[in-house]
Amino acid sequence: MDFKSSDTIPGPRAEDHLPHTAQAAVKIVIVGGFGVGKTTMVGSVSEIKPLTTEETMTQAGIGVDDDFGSASKTATTVAMDFGRISLTDELVLYLFGTPGQERFWFLWNGLFEGALGAVVLVDTRRLEVSYDVMGRLEEGGVPFVVAINTFPDAPRYPLDELRLALDLAPDIPIVECDARRRASSRDTLMVLMRFLHHMVTKRQLT
Repeated sequence: MDFKSSDTIPGPRAEDHLPHTAQAAVKIVIVGGFGVGKTTMVGSVSEIKPLTTEETMTQAGIGVDDDFGSASKTATTVAMDFGRISLTDELVLYLFGTPGQERFWFLWNGLFEGALGAVVLVDTRRLEVSYDVMGRLEEGGVPFVVAINTFPDAPRYPLDELRLALDLAPDIPIVECDARRRASSRDTLMVLMRFLHHMVTKRQLT
């Protein structure tokens, strides 16, 4: 269909406008390996319709991409997911979900730039994919918390055992969450914000 000069391009929906009470906006990244629930978390908690860059998984990825869960997962994020949530009337979080497939990790540096902090989503069926993720954040100087996404068929372990298995520093928060549920995802973001506030306060006192 040809575009005519008389045609109008629809603008943002009323519910997508930034609240007029917003005083501060910060960038948060949601990171993790392939299929850990990053797109799900952004979608569940975003107050605007999330922007996603999912593409259909093809034969070209065989032998290259992580194929865990490929029997049920048919699409993968190739650039980023984007959403927004107002934690208070004054504080707005912009959420950026990173691509999980390792061949798209070159995009992470740009997504990390300017980020105040990160949530690392972890699947207990594949703890090993989290090591490189956390290493990248540490190299980039991005503070993070760890959220164990509670998949129905994933084994459950005490959080102190998972802290040891992930070699987490004692001060890094680790919580359980259900990325499908808005309240759980929001609570996880609140843990991150409290952690960041604690870090700022600690620096001011030293």
